[in-house]
Amino acid sequence: MAAEVKFSEGADNPNQDVFSETLQRLAESDKNIIAVTSDSRGSGKLVPFGKKFPEQIVEVGIAEQNLVGVAAGLASCGKKVFAVSPACFLTARSLEQIKNDICYSNNPATVVGISAGVSYGALGSTHHSLHDFAVLRAINNIIIVTPADNFETEKATELAAASKVPVYLRFGKKVMPKLKEDNSDGFEFGKGRLITEGDDVAIIANGETVYPAVKAAEKLKANGIAVTVVSMHTIKPLDTKLILSLSKKCKGIVTVEEHSINGGLGEAVASFLMQSGILKPFKIMGIPDEYTVAGPQGDIFKHYGISEDGISDKVMKLLK
Repeated sequence: MAAEVKFSEGADNPNQDVFSETLQRLAESDKNIIAVTSDSRGSGKLVPFGKKFPEQIVEVGIAEQNLVGVAAGLASCGKKVFAVSPACFLTARSLEQIKNDICYSNNPATVVGISAGVSYGALGSTHHSLHDFAVLRAINNIIIVTPADNFETEKATELAAASKVPVYLRFGKKVMPKLKEDNSDGFEFGKGRLITEGDDVAIIANGETVYPAVKAAEKLKANGIAVTVVSMHTIKPLDTKLILSLSKKCKGIVTVEEHSINGGLGEAVASFLMQSGILKPFKIMGIPDEYTVAGPQGDIFKHYGISEDGISDKVMKLLK
């Protein structure tokens, strides 16, 4: 039977706003908190931070590789650095610097990819970040996190500030609905968050795809199908203990992500299951291996089935 969980139909704030507010709160009592931006303090919601803490923000201009290099240097001196830039550029143009200056050199900076996934919808594939999980998963020594609501964003920012190893935080632009009224279960890197519980099928999602998964679960419940929805906010390290538990109790597993179907959450889960000798009905939902259509994020989601109807239909087909 599915456990009853209350959902808020209202919304809170964009995760980027909560990130900025949390960073300001942390900086009030810690002068080592430093924000570094690449002409992105506006889009990164860091204008209030810069006004409050003008000595704790560094602007490098449109120079993402320099952004990461400066962040690494500051982190090597004991600063708690958050390097903020659009995800599409940060994890492509600056990949070498993330790999060598941050991760290989073990400088515990937090790299913050804003407007990730298809947030820049109408600007097309050049501005879509659908590769970042894949490339960063292949790099040693980095935690990869994509929060699904304001609660997860606040806690992820706090943990990143205290982390002794590099962190990648990924944020979209949209206002995020509250997933749970009761957050007493807490938040930890590497530990998935149960949103609903049911024994028929598990939907493992992350970031801005979690809420459509929740709505799909509600629709499926009305058809007698009990669904576990997991916010798998941490891609690396992956919560393999939870995945193993779900594989034992559920008839099938669907993963949903705002990322290419290649190299992201779905393939990480599939790899773990296959290497553990577990064969289950399984489906990866995300952006197919093609140049994405252009348009508003919501329209792109619907086009690729990342919606209440699209996810529920996929679950029904999987169970059949």
